[in-house]
Amino acid sequence: MSTVITETPVAPQRAASGPGEKRVLLLKPRGFCAGVVRAIDIVRIALETFGAPIYVRKEIVHNRFVVNELAEKGAIFVDDIHQVPEGARVIYSAHGVSPAVREESRKQKLKVIDATCPLVTKVHVEAVKFAKQGYSLVLIGHRDHDEIEGTLGEAPDVTQVVSSVEEVQTLEVPDPEHVAYLTQTTLSLDESRDIIQALKIKFPKIVGPHSQDICYATENRQVAVKNVAHSADLVLVVGSNNSSNSNRLVEVSRNLGTQGHLIDNAEAIDPAWLKSVQNVAVTAGASAPEILVEGVIDYLKSNGFGTVEEVEVMPENVRFGLPPEIVQAIQSAPPTTAAGV
Repeated sequence: MSTVITETPVAPQRAASGPGEKRVLLLKPRGFCAGVVRAIDIVRIALETFGAPIYVRKEIVHNRFVVNELAEKGAIFVDDIHQVPEGARVIYSAHGVSPAVREESRKQKLKVIDATCPLVTKVHVEAVKFAKQGYSLVLIGHRDHDEIEGTLGEAPDVTQVVSSVEEVQTLEVPDPEHVAYLTQTTLSLDESRDIIQALKIKFPKIVGPHSQDICYATENRQVAVKNVAHSADLVLVVGSNNSSNSNRLVEVSRNLGTQGHLIDNAEAIDPAWLKSVQNVAVTAGASAPEILVEGVIDYLKSNGFGTVEEVEVMPENVRFGLPPEIVQAIQSAPPTTAAGV
């Protein structure tokens, strides 16, 4: 399903800059992760293979620019599966859905294409496994996030969501010796670490997944920010307000004492932020396209930041395969249609 190349931090390669010269530190890795690339490709291929309209439950990824671009090509985004006409084709977003949504899709005879990120699917599988083994399940994450909604739906009767260390203190379960935890894939590493530690103190026999649920891209982008935060006067994170991983990047910067701001694009930059700033670090959340980053760089160049240095903290090379629904559709499509994919 995926090809993962081991990622190890590398020493940043920076060009020399003259005294007083304003710099942009362009972080790498940044922007699209493998799950986002896969989800966007699924919508594009579906539109090219089947033609418009294609319905998409929720935003395919949490970025307004991407959603608008796909909408212009014929994708129709809906908040509820009941908004999809019976028998129509629908794509589940990268954040996943609950079993209740899948059941409703079957009732409406919808043609489903599942764009759930494989790393989110991993968490769903873990939730089902722990529930079947009789554990009370603690899901660490943000209650209003689409991903949490889907994961919670796998075992709602035994699952509680916690978002802070404080909430752990008041947590009650039927059997304190039979508790398991899982996490949302886009959390802050530091935040989740503190909550997990609090859970282990409260429930000494608590168990968790064999490998962490926070995805590689979320972790890598946070590590990159940590790597340059002390060298920068300002960190600009390109991403939408409803993007969890993008918001976490801002938090990482601010927690290290460096001014950080989340921006949709260059137009969202407040010129006041740049006053007395010598070094600006620029990164992007996992659902933000590179074209928006390029716009930010152009803006900074036009405002006196003449040197752009790409700082690669670690290599990143991860790819996920397309879901069988798309692969089969391409294979069975008429030659003239398939050729356009």
